[in-house]
Amino acid sequence: MSDLRTQDAASGSSSGSRRRTWAELLAGRVERQLRGPGRGHRLQDSAVHLLRRHLNLDDLLLEVEGPACKTLCLNQLVDREASANLSSSFIGSALRDQASRLGVPVAVLSSQTVASSIMQICSSNGEPTHRVLLNAEQRKKLSSVLEVAQYLLAHSMFSRFSFCQELREVQNFLLLEAVWHLHVQNIVSLQELLESHADTQAIVTWLFRDLCLLCEQMEVSTQHTDIAQAMLSDFVQLFVLRGFQKISDPRRNMEPERMAQLAVAVLRRMLIFALEALATGLQDESPVYKAVKCWFGMFCGHTFGRMISTDCPKRFFSHTLTQVLTHKPVLKVSDAVRLQRDWSFAKTHPLLSSLYRRLFVMLSPEELIGHLEEVLGTHEVNWQHVLSCVSTLVICSPEAQQLVQDWVTRLLARAFESCDLDSMVTAFLVVRQAALEGPSVFPSYADWFQVHILYPPLVPSKYRSLLTDYVTLAKTRLADLKVSVENMGLYEDLSSAKDVREPHSQAHQDVEKAIAVFEHTGKVPVAVMEASIFRRPYYMSHFLPALLTPRVLPRTPDSRAALIESLRRADKIPPSLYSTYCQACSSAAEKKPENAALGTKTEAICVEPLGLLAAALRELRTTMTDPTQYDVFSAQMAVVSERLSSALGLGEEDGSFEESQVQLNIFSPELEPQDQQVVDLLLTSFCQNLIAASGFAPPDRQGPWAAHFVTSLCGHRLLPIVLTRLCQLLRHQGPSLSASHVLGLAALVIHLGERRPAVPEVHVASPAPVKSLPLPEFLSSLLTLRTTEASLFCLKFCTAAISYSLCKSSSQSKDILCSCLSPALMKKFQFILFRLLSEARGPLSQEDTAGPPWKLLCLPSADWQRAALCLWKQRTFQELLQEKEFHLTYRDWLQLELEIQPEFDSLSDMERWDFHQWAIHEHFLLKPSEAGGCDGDMQTACTVLVDVLIDFCQSLRSYNCLENSDLVLSCTGNRDIFSRLQEMAADLEQGPVAPQRCSPSEGHFLFRVFRRRLQGLASGWDVAARLQRQQELLVYRWILLGLPPSILVGSPQCKQPATPDCTEFFHLVNSELRNFCCHGSALTHDITVHFFRGLLNTCSQSRDPSLAANLILTTCQTECPIVVTSALLWWPRLEPELRTRWRRCFQGPLPQELQRLWEAQLFGKSCLSSDLVSPPPGPAWVSAAALHFAIQQAEESSIKSQLEKLNCQSEELLVVLFFFSLMGLLSSHLTPHAVDSLKAVDICAEILRCLDKRKVSWLVLFKLSDTDGGMGQVLLRLAPDPYVRLLPFAFYSLLSYFDEDAFIREDAFLHVAVDMYLKLICLFVTGETSAVSALAGRSQELQGQGDPVGLIIKARHFLLQSIPKCPEKSFANMAEVTPRSSVACVLLSPNHCLNIKSAEDTCIVATHLQGHGCQLLCWPWVSGGRTRLSTVIFLQLLATSGHCDPEVSAALLSRHQAVSDDDLYQEPHLF
Repeated sequence: MSDLRTQDAASGSSSGSRRRTWAELLAGRVERQLRGPGRGHRLQDSAVHLLRRHLNLDDLLLEVEGPACKTLCLNQLVDREASANLSSSFIGSALRDQASRLGVPVAVLSSQTVASSIMQICSSNGEPTHRVLLNAEQRKKLSSVLEVAQYLLAHSMFSRFSFCQELREVQNFLLLEAVWHLHVQNIVSLQELLESHADTQAIVTWLFRDLCLLCEQMEVSTQHTDIAQAMLSDFVQLFVLRGFQKISDPRRNMEPERMAQLAVAVLRRMLIFALEALATGLQDESPVYKAVKCWFGMFCGHTFGRMISTDCPKRFFSHTLTQVLTHKPVLKVSDAVRLQRDWSFAKTHPLLSSLYRRLFVMLSPEELIGHLEEVLGTHEVNWQHVLSCVSTLVICSPEAQQLVQDWVTRLLARAFESCDLDSMVTAFLVVRQAALEGPSVFPSYADWFQVHILYPPLVPSKYRSLLTDYVTLAKTRLADLKVSVENMGLYEDLSSAKDVREPHSQAHQDVEKAIAVFEHTGKVPVAVMEASIFRRPYYMSHFLPALLTPRVLPRTPDSRAALIESLRRADKIPPSLYSTYCQACSSAAEKKPENAALGTKTEAICVEPLGLLAAALRELRTTMTDPTQYDVFSAQMAVVSERLSSALGLGEEDGSFEESQVQLNIFSPELEPQDQQVVDLLLTSFCQNLIAASGFAPPDRQGPWAAHFVTSLCGHRLLPIVLTRLCQLLRHQGPSLSASHVLGLAALVIHLGERRPAVPEVHVASPAPVKSLPLPEFLSSLLTLRTTEASLFCLKFCTAAISYSLCKSSSQSKDILCSCLSPALMKKFQFILFRLLSEARGPLSQEDTAGPPWKLLCLPSADWQRAALCLWKQRTFQELLQEKEFHLTYRDWLQLELEIQPEFDSLSDMERWDFHQWAIHEHFLLKPSEAGGCDGDMQTACTVLVDVLIDFCQSLRSYNCLENSDLVLSCTGNRDIFSRLQEMAADLEQGPVAPQRCSPSEGHFLFRVFRRRLQGLASGWDVAARLQRQQELLVYRWILLGLPPSILVGSPQCKQPATPDCTEFFHLVNSELRNFCCHGSALTHDITVHFFRGLLNTCSQSRDPSLAANLILTTCQTECPIVVTSALLWWPRLEPELRTRWRRCFQGPLPQELQRLWEAQLFGKSCLSSDLVSPPPGPAWVSAAALHFAIQQAEESSIKSQLEKLNCQSEELLVVLFFFSLMGLLSSHLTPHAVDSLKAVDICAEILRCLDKRKVSWLVLFKLSDTDGGMGQVLLRLAPDPYVRLLPFAFYSLLSYFDEDAFIREDAFLHVAVDMYLKLICLFVTGETSAVSALAGRSQELQGQGDPVGLIIKARHFLLQSIPKCPEKSFANMAEVTPRSSVACVLLSPNHCLNIKSAEDTCIVATHLQGHGCQLLCWPWVSGGRTRLSTVIFLQLLATSGHCDPEVSAALLSRHQAVSDDDLYQEPHLF
């Protein structure tokens, strides 16, 4: 005390003014204060307080007790090493005695003594002051002190208030661990210690500093990690509990509220420190990085798991999320749009994303979305934090996708309902951000655009214009997302004639030119800026890769580096591409040899993204060990998606499906090398992940990782690549795949099938008319069965896929299980199991209740056939087979069996026959139709077989693009199946009479199939319909020729052998074969011979064979005359077989009708020989047909002289012969290998000369009708319908050979000529003369003979010149000609039809077609007594007032009047 007074005096003497003495000060004080009853007591307390603040207890004890008590000071008493034999009771007693001597309370003295000891412990050993943890020696001493303090506290000898007051003065020197020990050992709580301090800001600063030091030292020290972890956890729990507790009673005192403010302030200070550290950029392993990582680690369930109530942590997490989202909101919306691609989950700092994920644990996805919505609606936000939070949310929460979409829908609705621009901006930013994470977690930006434009919100009428403008802008944005590819360089000289350069070569030149311009101007070249906007495909695909070629960067940036930096600042380089470039340059610098030259080019930039992708996939594999950590897998999957986008150069639109189909070529699938490397990495990773995950858990307990992985493969750009690679692997390389690949790809196919509703159908680009296939059916179609190896691979793959699906969905309903499996896959498994494993053909003895054999398949030495049998016997699988969609029907079995190629089959011929017999007769024939069988009906089995066989042959022809009709079955895969049809058909022919339900009126099963299929084909005579029908009939013919010939003549089960029925065959010939499978007026040789073989077979079963043959051939003459003419044509090849077989079977001469065919053949030959002419046998048309075929086969030089003998023949024979010659003429124009056209014209001309010479009318041939009966009906059945329709062409082809007096002699000539002219015009308009003109154009000899245009012009001249010469009686029936034959509709294109009824319409259409390269024809148009020209297209003859050709109509109307206009006779002008 004397020292203090001395110091005050010294300081006063130096103050420069006189200082008053102590007595003077006290006197003044006494005078100012009023005397009161408590003044003495207060003065005493003040004195004691003053002494306490400046009292050294040890010195005081020495002064009181003298030197002898020096060994009894408290520091030595509490030091157990110095006073090992002293107990806490002794120390307490000593403190009590000393307090009594001093006259102070023992609690005050004890508190001061303990506080002093703690401070000495914290400041001992001279260690650095920036510490928060005690060393081992300090911790031991503190433990002794706290043991004494607990004794004192238990015996009411310790004052917490005094203790807090003592520590408050020295808090900056107090170690945080010491405070924690006081707290946890209940000496004094942290709340009491903090509340005793009046300066809240100071205590917050102290706690913040020490907590940061604690976090740093936790990551560094391994010796005291447990203590530091417990300290931090306890502090955080206390702060959260006190800072975020709900105040239920507002009447409570304000002390807890101060603690709440202090706790919130400390937590806020720590969070701000962490966020600012992240914003400035942290280096790994730096002290600040460690501190932030440690602090964020406290946001976990372990920290708050011991808290009784979760309300406080929940409020704390919500508050923290709000702080993160609103921290430093300095970015504008434009900045967010520009930079948000850098804020995806993969590019967000791992510490920040880990904070988000920890916050999401306590809050549900619905609460998170609601909180985001609330914060965005009430605060200014940090867009980087908001959008990175959205990315983390959609990545780590499976439910977030739909919740985000619903939130965006609400934002858009609010925007349009209230004209709220902020809501619209928020919606766009959120959708763009979520779409950045790939299609596995959120639809692409373009897809979202499409969907919400199609379903716009309902807005008030006053805002509809705003919605319309928005939709227009959105559609424009959609167009921007899809840009066509162009490869032209930036600086190409288009006027030069140099060779075209490759895009990559031109790109390198463009880069050098751009660098040169940049060096000269210091600005980014205009051409580069324009290319980045208007020619983005070339800019992104060629220019940037050439500019960003990895190299060792110079220390001083050169022109290339400066240009790159300028483009980067202008946002002209995608961040992912720039990041890849920087990483590649760093790698190049590390790998560069010491003596390497600066700027040496390294590997191409495309290699580095693959390496990064491979590294990300390897990291992904490590997450397979714990399938419950969905957020860990999702986080790494986001990194994979980002690396995948970089490797493939994907953009915002690459996750969308704007097309409804995926185009693939399964026969020659090809991929770019880069694409194949990427997809191989992905598929390999999936297979490895599956094997790794299956080692820890079965598929049903592996979590959603596989579905999530597969979803990422279903983007617009990636899915076609994946499917193409699967096509290569499964269809073309399947047998060479390893077991792990089979398992992985099988599981992949199952998950891809589950994505069916979200992906488009697959259109197989091939020559065959294959329909679009849903994804599961397409994947199943890749499994072929052609060879032994392919069949074994199919068995393995189907076993693996079905086992995986059953195991994955073991706990789900049967409906879900059925939706996961492809019916085609199930059917192929049953088929190949029956075929390869005879054990599966028998009935099951007992069903296996064990699970699917997936575990067996994962073994290194898996027995696939044993696993397949186990799966077959498994009860769940057998229950699935009861579903109708999984039934292997008889039709399915036939379709699959037809794919097998016998020469590569694992079954021998005998084994294959046994298998067919079992499948047809034992398995499917007896099965009910509901289960896919035939109900025991052999005819049904044959009908289905024929139907499937025709379909297979049609697809085979389409696949192989066969042009030769004889090669219907180039593949021998169906050879044995057709043999089974032959066997079953023979059984039916020789078996018992058919049951009553198959009545004779229904006909033979084969013709029923033909009739049903033909009715289903498109009708008409257009090229496509004709080719389809002809292709179908070629297969019918092949089947007919392979089955017993008695089918053609009639089934003995339905009719008596003496009266065979050929009705069905005759109908097929008259309606179909006559038009497509014929040579002019005769059928082909094979079908003709087959019919007569059937005739002989039927006759052999008759009691009177000759009578049966005569009846059949007589019926042919009236019902199917073309069979007779066919026999005449092929008689030289047919006669030897007929005579031989008849003589061998019946020992007699040929029947009468066959004898007449022989006689007709002799008649034809005799007419063209020098011998006497034999009399014509039978009907005149038979003799005429024989003569016609003889004329065609005769030499051209002797035809005219030989035809002179025709003058002696009957008129009817000559007329029919002229008809056959007309058919021959048309055949020469339509068939390339038929009789020469000039020869055919000469034959027609000579016969026509004979008819005119004998005054025989032949016009009846051009007026034939089915309703006429008699000869007309027979002749129409002797010619193909296309030939009959082309009779007008034949009529005017012989125009130069017409008799000039025909108009006068024949009253009907004008009628027929005009009718033929109008029909010729119709034929030309409908395009039916195209075949004639095409053949004429290819042949030098036919040029001028088959030109339909020239023929029409000649016919018109002929009519215009001849009409005025016709007698009046020739016009008697003209009124019914023009309206009946008029044309009013002209096809301009397959999708347009114009109805033109006036000259004005003609001018408009002519102008349109002239612009498309059509030749035009000038035609006079007569109207109102005046003649005017109107442009008429020669492709059409327009109808006006019921007349087709105005001039011909005018000529007919004015028949005898002289026409003064010379243009009437003028030829049409082509221009």
